[in-house]
Amino acid sequence: MPLSLDKQNAYRARYARLTPGWRPVTEQYEALIRDLLKPGWRVLDLGCGRGGVLEQLGAAIDRPLGMDSDHGSLVEHRLPDLPRAVAASDTIPLCAASVDLVLSSWVLEHLAEPARSFREVARVLRPGGLFVFIAPGANSPAALINRALHPLQRRLVPLLYGRAEADAFPVAYRANTRRQLDALARQTGLVPHTFRHVEDPTYFAFHPLLFRLNVMLARTLPRAMAEHILGAYGKPA
Repeated sequence: MPLSLDKQNAYRARYARLTPGWRPVTEQYEALIRDLLKPGWRVLDLGCGRGGVLEQLGAAIDRPLGMDSDHGSLVEHRLPDLPRAVAASDTIPLCAASVDLVLSSWVLEHLAEPARSFREVARVLRPGGLFVFIAPGANSPAALINRALHPLQRRLVPLLYGRAEADAFPVAYRANTRRQLDALARQTGLVPHTFRHVEDPTYFAFHPLLFRLNVMLARTLPRAMAEHILGAYGKPA
């Protein structure tokens, strides 16, 4: 049986009970955005897919925009009234200094040339604006195995996790460590605001024993090997 999202979330709830203060990275991401968001801000979800964080934030965002390079995802977007366009992160069709907040959910790991995307993000952000992201960490066991099995990724992901093969996009992991991201920010004039490593011992929880083993690993591995990274960089005012 594949490790479905429902099963993973059940294990996450179990890990939260075992680990006081821990929350899934998606919950931390949403909370961070809500803390940073200001009324009237124009918010761009870059790589918006079919819904995601804009659905969760709902009416908290006054002026949302969505962009994704995958036309099919935009057609199937669960917010039918969302203004959206087909666009890649390295060619954002917006004027300079026109957006207050750029969001990126599970996009950085797919960028073959992340410097181009960072330059575009910095260009469209207004002074004082923020770039907030969530992504897998490049040094986690899951990422290391993913890279090792890269040629088989499109076949293994549907088999192991029950996801559609069309959703298994190639990964590069060129903007998925603190060092890589800080360097990209410096190159494009952005400054660090927030950065967190967030562990998640559910990616190999195909059996309760494997889950317990991964909990032990999560508590012993260095923070830099956590499954997820969450952060924000700002454009100086």
